[in-house]
Amino acid sequence: MHSGKNLSQCSECQKSFSRKSYLTEHMRSHTGEKPYQCSECQKRFCNKPSLSRHALTHSVEKPYQCAECPKSFSRKSYYTDHMRIHSGEKPYQCSECQKRFCNRPSLARHALTHSVEKPYQCAECQKCFSDKRGLTLHTMTHTGEKPYQCSECQKCFSDQSCLNRHTRTHTGYKPFQCSECPKCFSYKIRLTEHIRTHTGEKSFQCSECQKCFIGKDRLARHTRIHTGYKPFQCSECQKCFSFKIRLTEHIRIHTGENPYQCSECPKHFKLKSLLTAHLRFHTGEKPYQRSDCQERFYNKQSLSRHAITHSVEQPYQCSECQKCFSIKSSLTRHRKIHDGEKRYQCIECHKCYSEKSWLIRHTRTHTGEKPYQCSECQKCFAYLGGSQIQLSSSSARSSDHTTTAGESLARCQTSSSVTLPNETIVIDCLVCEKLHQPSCDGGPEDLHR
Repeated sequence: MHSGKNLSQCSECQKSFSRKSYLTEHMRSHTGEKPYQCSECQKRFCNKPSLSRHALTHSVEKPYQCAECPKSFSRKSYYTDHMRIHSGEKPYQCSECQKRFCNRPSLARHALTHSVEKPYQCAECQKCFSDKRGLTLHTMTHTGEKPYQCSECQKCFSDQSCLNRHTRTHTGYKPFQCSECPKCFSYKIRLTEHIRTHTGEKSFQCSECQKCFIGKDRLARHTRIHTGYKPFQCSECQKCFSFKIRLTEHIRIHTGENPYQCSECPKHFKLKSLLTAHLRFHTGEKPYQRSDCQERFYNKQSLSRHAITHSVEQPYQCSECQKCFSIKSSLTRHRKIHDGEKRYQCIECHKCYSEKSWLIRHTRTHTGEKPYQCSECQKCFAYLGGSQIQLSSSSARSSDHTTTAGESLARCQTSSSVTLPNETIVIDCLVCEKLHQPSCDGGPEDLHR
């Protein structure tokens, strides 16, 4: 036909077509003209075949059902493309970088990333895009338009594909399975990142500190540490955060929400990670260990603090008395001695404390609460430290210390016959630098006043 010669060429992008009608339809991608409208939802399309395919989405008939998952399709081509997700088949390959794709449209979109040409520019911020769809989605970030709403939780999205992915959080549908282990994922990007935990690949590197990450989005979040970018703001106090999860955790300070409850004792926690760490007090599990001293710890933070004891370096110095500390949190606590700051007040007797944990322990003197029970004698204690010291003293009666969390235990614990576990509630005294069991009436530095 026509000796294989192209008859019509687009004046915008120089693409050639064998028929004028094809060129006419193609030109609408540049002009934005969409003369064909759906009678059901009023969505518009640039050509009749696209309208016909869309019309099938309003029909309940979807004769092509996936044998692997509950999804059904109105067209066989959609079904074929979908089946490649399960089989892993990717017949379409990019000639530039050899990356493979499961369907032709995905390859076509990817091919645009190799072209420096970005003819579609945002009128608001002048950002340019290689395809019109990218510009359309970007424009919604300025207008705030989110036309696609979830029927379960009423959350809105700017793109249908985003809504489809979000729906999986309600259905629990996880079509992407790791070939190395049985773990499944709702999103392909999460599977890709997970596979790198098996291969050890971390191809995304921070240009500031050279730290490497398994995913681009993780690198983007990490970069905020260097740039100071904090896009998430609390509506109550206007405090800003770099990560959404940190804002969520912060909001619980205002609401008082502690959604994670210990199954062993009445304690509640704001974070699941805190509950996990707390449960190790009950199970005795200490998964964190140093290679040089073999001492084990309940959590990573305790291990990090202990590691400093092996170093003589004390880089944090008090500007008032020139005392030096190994960790910044110790300096912060020490500063409260000079400032006299005691922001936590008991609502019963109005006594004030510089640490919230000391107020919580003090409050039990009013409520009589004793949530910690000895598994040997069933005696109950108000403090976790009291319970653990009772167990230690059962096997070391020769100790001068009492078996409850009071009196001599509020003095320096120097006897070697009593073993204080790493996570016992004892605090480095900011005056004498020895360990103290906090008394009912104050912090350890109160002993020196």
